[in-house]
Amino acid sequence: MNSEETLEESPLLEVNDLVVTYQAQRGSLMKRTEYVHAVKGVSFKVQKGTTMGLVGESGSGKSTIGKAILRLAPMGGGSIHYDGQEISTLSDAAFMPYRKQIQTIFQDPYASMNPRLTIASIVAEPLLVHAPEMSKEERTNRVADLLEKVGLPADSMNRYPHQFSGGQRQRICIARALSSSPEFIICDECVSALDVSVQAQIVNLLQDIQDELGITYLFIAHDLAVVEHICDDALVMELGEIVEQGPIDELYRSPQHPYTQRLLNAVPRMPTILGAG
Repeated sequence: MNSEETLEESPLLEVNDLVVTYQAQRGSLMKRTEYVHAVKGVSFKVQKGTTMGLVGESGSGKSTIGKAILRLAPMGGGSIHYDGQEISTLSDAAFMPYRKQIQTIFQDPYASMNPRLTIASIVAEPLLVHAPEMSKEERTNRVADLLEKVGLPADSMNRYPHQFSGGQRQRICIARALSSSPEFIICDECVSALDVSVQAQIVNLLQDIQDELGITYLFIAHDLAVVEHICDDALVMELGEIVEQGPIDELYRSPQHPYTQRLLNAVPRMPTILGAG
């Protein structure tokens, strides 16, 4: 798909003037309520089949945006449209079909899985909610197919999370995210807890899945070397605001904002490692 065709299409995700504010209690005796403005009027669009990077230091608000899209953070203003439909004002029941289409992969794969469940139960859990008509045999076959798609043997399904390495656990989380056949996946620092060589494997796996299934990603990260490898465009966040955005090649070739320049100067670039098969 060329850039002109992409620009003419309606975005899959459109965020307009998003505000997220948290209340915090301060003081030990005389309690007072203060407001923390985590996201301040952020707007952006993500085209179908592309990967949008969302980068910044810890505390910049990038993960909060992902949580707001998933309705896990309180919106204080603005709107979120998915495939032309405003989803930020929907009731929980009306939003349920979008939970099938919008999935997430979290930073810590072990913390995001129930250690008491087998891998089969973990990967099949979204199917129980979004595809209740499936038989047990159909769910088992679906889990086996997904595990093989992410590079794990089908017989892994009878094991437990603690029996896998960090990279293998993240592959399991990717399989779980894919189980409901989503269109859009939020990757929230999904490789930052992994070794560099394992990061490369997971990034390449995500790209292969996108090429095969046409999935759209919002890739949240602080590592600009990873973002450069996987993203088409990127948004740079500082203190809850977008300070720069554009095609990833342009941001790397000619960063305009001093904050973007500092991020690029601070992070080692590893294109050779990340480009490995």
